Amino acid sequence: MAAAGSSASIVEYFGGEDGYRCGYCKNEAGNLSHGMWAHSMTVQDYQDLIDRGWRRSGKYVYKPIMNQTCCPQYTIRCQALHFQTSKSHKKVLKKMLKFISKGDVSKGVSEEEPMDSHIEDVVTCDFAYKSESHASQSELTPLSVDHTERVEDEDKDAGETKEEVNAQQVESGSLQICAHKDTTVTGEPSHSAKIVHAPPKPGKGADLSKPPCRKAKDIRKERKLQKLLQNQTCTFEGSELQAGDQVFLLQNSKSKTNQPKTIEDFVFVSLPDDAQHKLEVRVVRSSPPSSQFKATFQESYQVYKRYQMVIHKDPPDKPTINQFTRFLCNSPLEAENAPNGPECGYGSFHQQYWLDGKIIAVGVIDILPYCVSSVYLYYDPDYSFLSLGVYSALREIAFTRQLHEKAPDLCFYYMGFYIHSCPKMRYKICPFLLIEEG
Repeated sequence: MAAAGSSASIVEYFGGEDGYRCGYCKNEAGNLSHGMWAHSMTVQDYQDLIDRGWRRSGKYVYKPIMNQTCCPQYTIRCQALHFQTSKSHKKVLKKMLKFISKGDVSKGVSEEEPMDSHIEDVVTCDFAYKSESHASQSELTPLSVDHTERVEDEDKDAGETKEEVNAQQVESGSLQICAHKDTTVTGEPSHSAKIVHAPPKPGKGADLSKPPCRKAKDIRKERKLQKLLQNQTCTFEGSELQAGDQVFLLQNSKSKTNQPKTIEDFVFVSLPDDAQHKLEVRVVRSSPPSSQFKATFQESYQVYKRYQMVIHKDPPDKPTINQFTRFLCNSPLEAENAPNGPECGYGSFHQQYWLDGKIIAVGVIDILPYCVSSVYLYYDPDYSFLSLGVYSALREIAFTRQLHEKAPDLCFYYMGFYIHSCPKMRYKICPFLLIEEG
């Protein structure tokens, strides 16, 4: 499978006849997979393998036997360039932004299962699926999309909304009956005030003689457009704009105001000078280990050890340095640098999250010709309130977009596996696509 002009991948096939213990349903011999030990592997070969349902744990590469294994694992990926943040994603991003800028700590401490797949316990976690070039559009099947979580404008506080609705009612010259408002406007005739609390008579419905109720969000947008139009009019040296120009300005402004906020709008925003914390994300090559990786190895390992003991309830003697190195540091992928590739090159990396000079989370990733593949995430349990599992996934999607600017072919984000029988993985469903086996 090696590309022309590159070194060949060297693997040792193990077969898939014997069953292993499943880390999901705890079946002692229900986990069946094909496996091979990869002594070395090109990034293009591994890209081809994960496009066919294979995945790695350290240097071990495996593929579940889907019609025999107890818990089928499905490869899922996200089209990073088309990804839009949902309401729940925005909440996580805002929570981190508030913590960094103001030091605010959320009261609700709840963390979804991060992107790890218990790969070490379950050496089988993927499924055979077609590469993009061979998949028809009909085979690209969204697992589940919650249409109620589409991107909306940022919510305003209740006081502002109520004030603007009342202002609109006064401007309209008549009392409006709103479904969720029972506030009356002073100065109106007494018979109008009585209508506010009276339900419509059977068969008649709303009073068509009165203007329809309008949302406060629409009112705000209209006022903003009017203000913009006035400002634009003043710039033409006192001359009035033609009707066509006004319509163009309104449409152009409306298209900009309706643009949903992206991940980058939250993570790359300018912080105040008096920000309470400083967050920095560093990408260091883990195989072969760079000097930055070696310098931070012990600190990174301590975060991993605490994570395994607190989050996954591992005994203290299980997350050893050798296990950490074998599981998350060793990789068969050869480091490659291409003229049209990302500046950091291709291969295996650790994405370290530094808060105020210390590591609080590490995302283990592979950068491949067509994607960023998430391998594992571990974090300091003291910062669980920041929802670091979801936050890091969003940052990795943003990182994929960033790499795409230099490497146009790199546009997908792979998040490991989806296992329908595992409730902890339900959070993965919404933004990802499953490519069915042909």
